[in-house]
Amino acid sequence: MKLPRLGLLVAGLLTAAVITPAPAAAATTETPVGDLGTAVTNFLTSPDRVAGANDWSCRPSAAHPEPVVLVHATFVNQGANWVALAPTLANAGYCVYAFNYGMNPVLSAGRVGGLTDIAGSARVMRAFVDRVLRATGAAKVDVVGHSQGGLMPHYYLERLGGAPKVRTFVALAPSNHGTDLNGLIGAARSLNLLGFANRALTSFNLAGLVQQETGSAFQRGLFADGDTVPGPRYAVITSNRDTVVTPYTNAFLTGPNVTNVLLQDQCPDDRVGHVGLFLDSPAIQNVVNQLGDGAPDFRPVCRGYGPAV
Repeated sequence: MKLPRLGLLVAGLLTAAVITPAPAAAATTETPVGDLGTAVTNFLTSPDRVAGANDWSCRPSAAHPEPVVLVHATFVNQGANWVALAPTLANAGYCVYAFNYGMNPVLSAGRVGGLTDIAGSARVMRAFVDRVLRATGAAKVDVVGHSQGGLMPHYYLERLGGAPKVRTFVALAPSNHGTDLNGLIGAARSLNLLGFANRALTSFNLAGLVQQETGSAFQRGLFADGDTVPGPRYAVITSNRDTVVTPYTNAFLTGPNVTNVLLQDQCPDDRVGHVGLFLDSPAIQNVVNQLGDGAPDFRPVCRGYGPAV
């Protein structure tokens, strides 16, 4: 799960290139990397668009042959979640795409995503990935998700035949093995209150919240055969300051072809929390590394931290 609170910004990458010795030097045009104000504005006024994403004329380069599909977190939308990463990747030469999912027809107001049944959201993802592959001519995509956006694609990979279409799957603080919400889920279960609450949430078409609880039937079924499937490379990037997916170790995956990154192992003074990861420079640098060669000895520049929420 993810709370709809936003925070600090990461700086953009790359300098403008100057062509010489042409009589009139031409500079490349970079997409501005968004900040907190951009995220808030997009959440309200641009939930279906974010700078740097969804240029359907983009053709993948030899350097970056896989287009990147971004999958937002619970309670937000693509416009808010990807104000830093989408422009960063676009400026680095990637074809970048993002979509919204899990919108409750009554409660979401077209802005609050990730609420409805995760299996249904994964079917939305399947259709979107197929559209990206048709438009770009690519054989596979890379996927980057935040929170539920790092859990939901597992259903696409494991239950909807998506594994052959994904090269690398990078997740920021994914709710892979659920959250106990700092003990609240366990307490409600012990008091026999959880079942009532979950039935109420499900009746309001909010199954996506229930399915992210630790020990949920959805997660038990999804990972019954293991955390991963053959084919994709998996990477998890998280923070030990996460107070939304708790314990934070529930984000990690076990299996072959998996890289688990704890940001504080690289930057001990990074106090970024669950929400702040989407604006945390070390987290974004790690995403770029995983989409590249995935160097195991990679170390980010330890500055530009996201908020501690």
